[in-house]
This record gives sequence, structure tokens and C-alpha cells, in this order.
Amino acid sequence: MIRTRTPLHACVLVCALLLGAGLPGTARADSAGIYNPATLKAANGEQVYTHICQGCHMPDGKGAEGAGRYPAFVGNPKLASASYMAVTVLYGRHDMPSFMTNLREDEEAKFMRSAELSDAQIAEVINFIRTHFGNHYPDSLSAADVAALHPKAH
Repeated sequence: MIRTRTPLHACVLVCALLLGAGLPGTARADSAGIYNPATLKAANGEQVYTHICQGCHMPDGKGAEGAGRYPAFVGNPKLASASYMAVTVLYGRHDMPSFMTNLREDEEAKFMRSAELSDAQIAEVINFIRTHFGNHYPDSLSAADVAALHPKAH
């Protein structure tokens, strides 16, 4: 049986290669939080970026194209809306997986289970991105702001 790879699998492969390559400015494979749920649970926004986001968006925030398209954070006008970013992190978009804690049981959800982020971590990583890579957005997002974007139970 031939299995096709999803963009998520391609992103993870690229991330693993970058983290293990020892390139300047990248995290080493032995510190990759995505593979250590206990460490990830305690990670702040910068650490979440280093251990998860930079694998696709690059250490300098300039994004990448190849197995998928991963937008730059440098000069990206969509970053003006912290809520837009939170919805993207929570629900995913295009080649970006969802990082919301949820009860889905599909293959991607099972794979991403070790990389689920708390509302506080989502807010922190968004605030980190919006104040780095040449961005200077003065407003910040809180865990309560992210929580308000979760689906409402019926």
C-alpha cells in the first residue's frame, strides 16, 4: 500500500532536518520541544517559536516555500490582527496544522497531540512574533482573548 504524505508530514520532515542539522540560529534536535510534551507544556512564547514555529517559518521569520508555503512574519500586514493569528494557530490554515487542544481522533490530531498549546502559550507566541522580526505592534493578546475564540458548546 502506498501512502501519500500530507503537507503536515512534509513540514515535520523539514523541521526535523533543520533542527538536527545544527545550522546557525536553529534549535538542536535534542531540544526540540515538539517531541517532549512535558517540556513543551512549560514553554514560553519564544520557546514555542523556537521549538515549533521556526521549523516552517524559519529562525529569522522570513518564511519558506517548498513542500508548502509558510508565510513570512517580516513585513506581513496580517500580523496587525492578533485575533487573526490566534484563529490561524487554533484552527490551522492551508499547510499550518491546528494547535488547539481538542478531542479529534483523526491521523493529524493524533500526530499533533504532543504539540497542543495552551491558550496562554498561543497568546505568548503570537505576542512574541508581533514584537520580533521587525514587528512593533503595541497591543497584546491574553489567554482569555484566545479562549474566547474556541468553539462554543451547544
